[in-house]
Formats: sequence, structure tokens, C-alpha cells
Amino acid sequence: MTELHRSLVKKGLAADRADRRIGHMNRFFPDAMVSGYESLVGQMTNDPKDRHVLAAAVRAGAEVIVTFNLGDFRTTDLAPYDVEAVSPDDFLLDQLDLYPAVTIRALEAQAAAHRREPKTVPGILAALERCGLPGFAAEVRRHL
Repeated sequence: MTELHRSLVKKGLAADRADRRIGHMNRFFPDAMVSGYESLVGQMTNDPKDRHVLAAAVRAGAEVIVTFNLGDFRTTDLAPYDVEAVSPDDFLLDQLDLYPAVTIRALEAQAAAHRREPKTVPGILAALERCGLPGFAAEVRRHL
């Protein structure tokens, strides 16, 4: 979370907004926190700055690491642990393919929960597209 905070601030998000975002993540996804992975970091062979990510995934029994940073998670480094790295776009496309109704309902709920724009599914899709999820946004539009 320290690394995430530093990255968000480096990308221009105010420190208090980064704190708020991380607070929301911790509140809404408490089971996503992983501990006890530190002893595995030295065994990982992927990019040194992301070895803690793979170690945490292995410790948690994750099958997938969702990241825009696919270059730091080569297949040869992940294969011994039966972990795969996928882009956020591909991950969400898989969810849409497997659970189309659930995925659309989640987007509708997200839009309804927004107090500011975007307050509609098309608005959410435009924002997702700008964030690097063009395939998912296009495919959802086809479903609507």
C-alpha cells in the first residue's frame, strides 16, 4: 500500500485523495490483504521491483495477477507457481464472457452509486476506456 500511495501521488493525485482511495480499498476488500509472503520474495525470479507482488500472489494462492505491467511478470517466472499475469482489459473481458449479467449489473450499480459524473453505464465505459480498458468498454457496449 505504501508503494501504491507513492505511485498515485507521483502520477498527480493529491496525498489526501490517495489516502482516501487506499482507505476505501482496505474497507471494501479486506480479504485482499496478504501477509506472510516476505520469506518468499527471494525465491522469485521476475523483475526485482515486483517480486513482492508475485510472492504475495503465491502466498495467497492466487491464480491470476491483474496488471498493466505485464513485462515484469514473464510466463517463465510465473509457471512454477501456476500463476498467470493478465491485463485489466483481458481480465474484465473474461469476467464479461463468463458472467455477462453479473458484470453488467455491477456496472449499473457502480453508475448508480456515483454522486458525480459518470452516473450512467455509458459514462462509466467512457472512463474505463480512457483508463486503458478499450476492449472491455467496446464489448460491454455490444451487450447493451
